[in-house]
Amino acid sequence: MKVMVTGGARSGKSSFAERWIMKHAEAALYIATGQAFDEEMTERIALHRQQREQSGFTWTTLEEPLRLAEKLTALGDELRAGGAEAAGMDRQGTEKAGSSAAAVVLVDCLTLWLSNMLLEQGERSDAAEVMEREIGRLAAAAEAFPGTLVMVTNEVGNGIVPEYPLGRLYRDLAGRLNRRMAAISGQVFLVTAGIPIELKSREYRL
Repeated sequence: MKVMVTGGARSGKSSFAERWIMKHAEAALYIATGQAFDEEMTERIALHRQQREQSGFTWTTLEEPLRLAEKLTALGDELRAGGAEAAGMDRQGTEKAGSSAAAVVLVDCLTLWLSNMLLEQGERSDAAEVMEREIGRLAAAAEAFPGTLVMVTNEVGNGIVPEYPLGRLYRDLAGRLNRRMAAISGQVFLVTAGIPIELKSREYRL
């Protein structure tokens, strides 16, 4: 099961994603892609971790700002090696309660991962092509993951056109990343002003 949760800044998308998992599982692995480059971000990360610890739900936190595709592939390989039960599935292929934390994964968030990876490219002239390949690798790893995967992302293209080339590239890549992940997801939620709406079931097909 793949689920994507998108929305604007402070829309409530992360808290909804956490609540979704808490309703459907008994434990989960939280993959955080944020990096603490300043004091404010350090405090924000610490607060989020504290809130998860106080939720009464069993969260295992893993920080992975860059090698997200590799991490999902490794987790998927471990789950497949353990069989269907380890992946949180019964013999009919449906989710079951009591599965291991690694069988249910929350990634928060995809657009922070994208920012981290884009900044890693530095001044490379082929940064756009490299990032397109990285997005493809991540989408393939996410699609192949055998457990439950919930991915939080941001809608960044609804405002003004960014002034600088790097900002425009980031905006365009974020849009393509979200489209790729939505395509492989069984459910896609848009959260606005704290209100989640499921989009995939309402999709208009031509």
